[in-house]
Amino acid sequence: MPRCLSWILLVVALFAVGPSLAQSPDGEAPRWFDLESLNAGLGEPPEEVRRQTPREALRSFLTLTRRGDFDSAAHLLNLADLSPGEQAARGAELARQLASVLQRGDWLEPADLPSRRDAMIVAPSGQHPMAGMPRRNLLLTSLEAAGAPHDIRLARYRVGERPPVWLITPDSLAYVPALYAEYGPSWLEDHIPSRLQAPLGELRLWEWIALPIFLLIIGLVGWGVHRLVDWLVRRIFRRISGAFTGRVQTPIAFIAMALVARMLLDYVVSFSGAVTTSLRVLLIIIAAWGVGLVAVRLLDAFLMKMTQSLVGEIDDTRHRDERKLLTSLYALRRSIILVTVVAVIAYVLSQINLFGTLGMTLVASASVLTVLVGIAGQAVLGNILSSVQVSLAKPIRMGDLIVFEGQWCYVEGIYYTFVRLRSWDERRLIVPIRYFVSQPFDNLSTKNPRLYRKIALTLHLSADIAVLRERFVELARREEYVVDPDRLECHVTAQREATLEASCYLMTREPVGGWIAENNVREGLMAFIRDEHPEWWPREVVVLGRQDIARGDGGAAS
Repeated sequence: MPRCLSWILLVVALFAVGPSLAQSPDGEAPRWFDLESLNAGLGEPPEEVRRQTPREALRSFLTLTRRGDFDSAAHLLNLADLSPGEQAARGAELARQLASVLQRGDWLEPADLPSRRDAMIVAPSGQHPMAGMPRRNLLLTSLEAAGAPHDIRLARYRVGERPPVWLITPDSLAYVPALYAEYGPSWLEDHIPSRLQAPLGELRLWEWIALPIFLLIIGLVGWGVHRLVDWLVRRIFRRISGAFTGRVQTPIAFIAMALVARMLLDYVVSFSGAVTTSLRVLLIIIAAWGVGLVAVRLLDAFLMKMTQSLVGEIDDTRHRDERKLLTSLYALRRSIILVTVVAVIAYVLSQINLFGTLGMTLVASASVLTVLVGIAGQAVLGNILSSVQVSLAKPIRMGDLIVFEGQWCYVEGIYYTFVRLRSWDERRLIVPIRYFVSQPFDNLSTKNPRLYRKIALTLHLSADIAVLRERFVELARREEYVVDPDRLECHVTAQREATLEASCYLMTREPVGGWIAENNVREGLMAFIRDEHPEWWPREVVVLGRQDIARGDGGAAS
């Protein structure tokens, strides 16, 4: 029974509202609101009042209010909520208050509104969702007062058979007093002489004087906060975390500048809509950027502290689990930075109301934007995706020793778009991460830092490998980086006409120490051959008889 009753009430409501809506002969959507009378207490509008299109209505209202002709501007308001006697008395005052609100609250351009009488959107591409549809209600702006948003709208009205006109809606006029209390003249403006209130271009005369002073005050505040934070860092907070406190002076100064500027705009002075809108957007961006940068600096300080306490120096001598933890921390840092950037951008866009005012435009041009972003950001997006791939698959970890393009390097940092490598001679190689993952490289620390080293010696055919093997084992056992002495090997691995190649293999604890041990053992073997068996060095042999030293027969040879 309640459901049947609700349907009956809905049908009755549709029949009650239906006659008041203007329908086209073909039963299309209503194109205006029908009224029995319009602003009867104001009389006939002057000729300079233009109301046929949304663009003309807004331009006419702004032009009349700038001249101070609020009586004529009242004809651009739908004063249906006022009695005819009140319309003449309060219409001009509402026009004055609304003009002040529009002048300071938002920057409106008549050119942004449709120039057609039916406000139809003409989109040649046909991609706009409302293309080809006449409209009778348009949003001019949305302003916030007392914590609640209020819309200022234009609507199309017709009285009898007269041509329809565009007016500010009664619902919008109901919010004007509250908006005027929020965006009306400040205390300072009430005390400015009238001769300085004269318009000069887009601004008034006093605004041209006050704007440089306003910017100078904000700059001095930022400079003072920067010096104060720098003094506190050097005198008090340096021992807490120099990595954090030593790099937050600038973002804190910008945050202070934004807060002070916002307070001045809210309580001391308010400029015209163009300046106020630009300043508010700029202050929101600065404040959000400052807060995000402080958060990133705090994260960097935390990661650096953990690195120093858990891992220490970044190289592959640390335990594999420690280097894996450090890699995960850097991946977490990149994720937090990405989330912070997205949050800051979303906050800025929501505060400057881009989602509401540009929503249809963005939807209409989504395909074009997608192509442009795909072309312009292909390299950046590719590097970011490669960074995510490295974070998940972990082919390298922080501190891993790798051989990249013939150079021994430690992985010192993995970032969004590049990898920072520290070479053996303390140079830093900055490699785009997309290029890095597309090239082969040797990771000497993937499973275990232990590594076989090879010493190859070219000797004469008369060299005694057994003697050489004993000397190699003796020298290798002396090296601290050599492990598994039972796995030391020395064999002839190649033979040519007058020489042989002796290869000695030793297992080392880690690559760098193994390189040092390899060189030490090579030097010891070469000194042993030079001092005790110089005849083992390769040389040209001239055979004078059937017997030769190379055959081991003990005959004469030279």
